[in-house]
Amino acid sequence: MMKTLVTNLRYQMTKHQKILALLGWILTCFGTSAIGAAGSLQAKSFYAGLTQPDWAPPGWLFGPVWTILFAMMAIAIWRVCSIATRNESRIATLLFLAQLALNALWSWLFFAWQSGSWAFVNIILLWGLIVSCIVFFWRTSKLGSLLLVPYLCWVSFAAMLNYSLWQMNTNILS
Repeated sequence: MMKTLVTNLRYQMTKHQKILALLGWILTCFGTSAIGAAGSLQAKSFYAGLTQPDWAPPGWLFGPVWTILFAMMAIAIWRVCSIATRNESRIATLLFLAQLALNALWSWLFFAWQSGSWAFVNIILLWGLIVSCIVFFWRTSKLGSLLLVPYLCWVSFAAMLNYSLWQMNTNILS
């Protein structure tokens, strides 16, 4: 009975609405990427000028990785919102938009404002919100949840890199 009630509360989107929703999420995710990129205009030379750990990836790797991750993120939130109840969709959207905001802010903190400490605080909060999204998405869409796992792995790696760069470059990254 309860399962039937929950199913009835789900909003059924038409195929046209689903396509528009996917395009909207793609634009939202890549719009966030553009905001972050605006804070990273000098990232290439800045990153190259930092003392780096031996395991730091080359600067050229970040663009392709983030492109794939933002595409996967858009599909993840779209998948969840296209099958969730309205309430689940609202919560998923708020969690997702919050982590997107922190994602964009990180580039500004680290590259534009050269604050290794605040960038590290930001990335830890971002990590927690990604975990929250994964857990929340799991209830509605296992696929949507799993699509965020590579993002969590990359942000985990980025957090370690952020911390290492901050510690190795305290004269630059206050």
